[in-house]
Parts: sequence; structure tokens; C-alpha cells
Amino acid sequence: MFSRLSQATQRVASTAKQAKGVFKGSYVGYGVLGGFYAAGAAAGFAVYASEDHIPPPHLHWPHSGSFSSYDTGALRRGYEVYRQVCSTCHSMNLIHFRELVGFSHTEEQAKALALSYDIEDGPNSEGEMFERPGKLSDAFVSPYASPEMARFSNGGALPPDLSCIAKARHSGCDYIYALLTGYTEPPAGIELRPGLNYNPYFPGGAISMAPPLSDGQVEYEDGTPATVSQMAKDVASFLQFVSEPEQDERRKLGMKMLIVLAVSTALSGYYKRFKWSLHKTRRISWIR
Repeated sequence: MFSRLSQATQRVASTAKQAKGVFKGSYVGYGVLGGFYAAGAAAGFAVYASEDHIPPPHLHWPHSGSFSSYDTGALRRGYEVYRQVCSTCHSMNLIHFRELVGFSHTEEQAKALALSYDIEDGPNSEGEMFERPGKLSDAFVSPYASPEMARFSNGGALPPDLSCIAKARHSGCDYIYALLTGYTEPPAGIELRPGLNYNPYFPGGAISMAPPLSDGQVEYEDGTPATVSQMAKDVASFLQFVSEPEQDERRKLGMKMLIVLAVSTALSGYYKRFKWSLHKTRRISWIR
């Protein structure tokens, strides 16, 4: 650890001249670079001068293996975190209630969730919009009617849609977990504008989203303690699932194809030996 810190110190010293032109010789700039380098080296990450944030640590997720599948319990808990916490600001317009069936909820449970929402539909025969109970074919309800309303409600910042956030961000689940659990006080020398929060895993370090999770914020129906790390893990797994809901089916199909390919290869090899054995073992004699 101390060797990594010393290496990070050497990197800071060697890049100070390069950073001088960017930060115009301010001590704040040197403090930012030094803080990122020291924190990254202490955690065992490779941090470069071109980066303005700490790369998230790599975690071993249950669904990340080649022969692994999603944890249905984590998906169900992650949906509860999204519904009770994230959905107040973030939309998920590409996901429908039917996609929960068979993974985190049964068909009856997913129908009950859809019925709990009022969906705007229309126009009707009179040319007017109307509200109706939700169905499995409906997409998740957006918290805002338009992007302009979302910006107005969040001080000019537009909360991103979470439908494909795990694929849209480098490191996927690792980034989401690190971001949700990485809020901290800004280092000495860094002053944030009002309304911003410091998170070393967010590009630039300054993020407009306040820490969204706190211990006991969600009550899990299976009795799992709702700690910040547990909720971050569950919602990261859920966001990975909605970004790639076909993962389990694709892996099952891949296993079937590999089995069929192996059997076909064995049968082809046996047939080849049987068919050509006479030709390979024959003896040709030339008689004058």
C-alpha cells in the first residue's frame, strides 16, 4: 500500500507541470489531482492524468459468470428500491411490466403492480385523453410529463433514463454501486457550487444528485436488512437486468448450441472413420 502511495506521489510530481496549464497554476487543481491519484493508488486502481474521477472497483456479481443467472431475490429487492427511491426522479421508458414476469414477480403480482398505476391513454371517440388502470403491456410510468418539467424540478439537471444505464456507463454494475455508495465530503481546496455534491466516482467529481440512499430507507418484504450497500447492490443488479433482460435466455440457448455442436462433432468424426476406414487401411500392390 505504501509503495502504491509513493508511486502515486511520483505521478503527481511528474504531471504537475502538465496540469499547470490546465488549472493555470492554482493550488486547487494540484489538490484535485493529488487527491485522485492518492485515493486511486491506495485502493489499488490504475489512475491516469487524463482521468478526472476514480475508476470503480471490480466486484464479482452473481450474474457475471458465463454459466450464471440473475438472482431473483436481488431483482425483486432492486425493483423495490427503484420504485420507492429512484422512480421519484428517474424514468424507465423502455421497460414494461410484463418483463418482470418470471424474473422478479409472478404474472399476478406484475398485473397488480400495473393496476396500481393510472396510465394516460387516448384519444377516445370524443378526441380527449383519459386515464385507465395499467396493464402488463404498459411501460413504467415516468415521474415527469416532459424533459422540460424534469429539468425545472431538478434545478436544470435532467435525470437520465435508467432503462439502459448499466450498458450506457462504463463498468456497468460496478459504476452504479460505486456511485451510490461513494458520496463523501469534498477534499480540502475543492469548493462546490450550491446544489452539487461530491462523488469521486462521478466524472468531474461534482454531481447534482444528492445521496439517494440511507440505512432503513426501504423495508424489504423478505426481511433483508436495508443497508446502503445492500440497496445499492440490489438496485445495481436490477438495472443490469432491465438493460439486458434476455441474458439468461441467451445463455441457455448458447449452452444448447454448444451441446448440439459437440454431439454433431462426435457423430461426424465417427462417421468419417467408418466411411473412410476401408480406403485408409487398404493395401495396393502393383504386379508386373
